[in-house]
Amino acid sequence: MAQKNPNEGKLLAQNKKASHDYFIEDTYECGLVLTGTEIKSLRLGKANIGDAFATIRNGEAFIHNMHISPFAQGNRFNPEDPTRARKLLLRKEQIHKLLGQSKQEGYTIVPLKIYVRNGYAKLLIGLGRGKKQYDKRESAAKKDAQREIARALREKQKVAR
Repeated sequence: MAQKNPNEGKLLAQNKKASHDYFIEDTYECGLVLTGTEIKSLRLGKANIGDAFATIRNGEAFIHNMHISPFAQGNRFNPEDPTRARKLLLRKEQIHKLLGQSKQEGYTIVPLKIYVRNGYAKLLIGLGRGKKQYDKRESAAKKDAQREIARALREKQKVAR
């Protein structure tokens, strides 16, 4: 059995709609400030980042509307609000760069994935520019074309055997 790379994280939640709604121009990996038993709930996969978004206030980055269900065997340290704003751990230079880029028209900070790396919960955020409806149709057409090409290649390989 092959050894798993310890730096590869276990994927806990993913925002699949982000690539459909946004052109992701740049990505950043950041840590999360969690309280109580939120990490246990995260490891069980009880997180949802579909409606989440990130903001920058007073030189600090926060994620809003990220839902982490309360841990079932939790104690008094379980947070009351599962969608509370959580602080993101980024370097000062990264925050300033994100702030400058997200101030431009049409850009937003979108959460892409949550995973565990080396025992710590990490969030992959991306700087996204909103897609127009015709861009979404074009992306869907490209995906369909790629799927058709892959299917034709598989069929050709089956016939060659």
